[in-house]
Amino acid sequence: MARYLISFNDGAMDHIPAEDLPDVGKAAHAVSQEAVTAGVWVYGGGLQRQQASIVATDGTVTDGLFPETKEVIGGLTIVDVATREEALEWAAKMAAACRCAQEVREIMTDPEVDGMLRETAARG
Repeated sequence: MARYLISFNDGAMDHIPAEDLPDVGKAAHAVSQEAVTAGVWVYGGGLQRQQASIVATDGTVTDGLFPETKEVIGGLTIVDVATREEALEWAAKMAAACRCAQEVREIMTDPEVDGMLRETAARG
């Protein structure tokens, strides 16, 4: 199994009239429930529309986006599925529910971190 990030850009849902937002929310929750029931749901949620804090390698904190940043994530879902095609199918369901395009990217795994998680789980 592989984990995939399914996301949409901040502002991608701005075209939806306010009176339609409750229906969009219901549709998005229905797809989320379907993913939970299917056992592929890992995590999901929207991001607050706010300025990001940037933490540099020396620990210095500044507010704001990097100057070259054109788009930021507005919402995300992580699914754990067998194939990219399956991730694309979930993204299509989310796109229809949220009425906006979804980006799909595979999340890289780190065997060392996976080992740490297994050890921690084994200790209980």
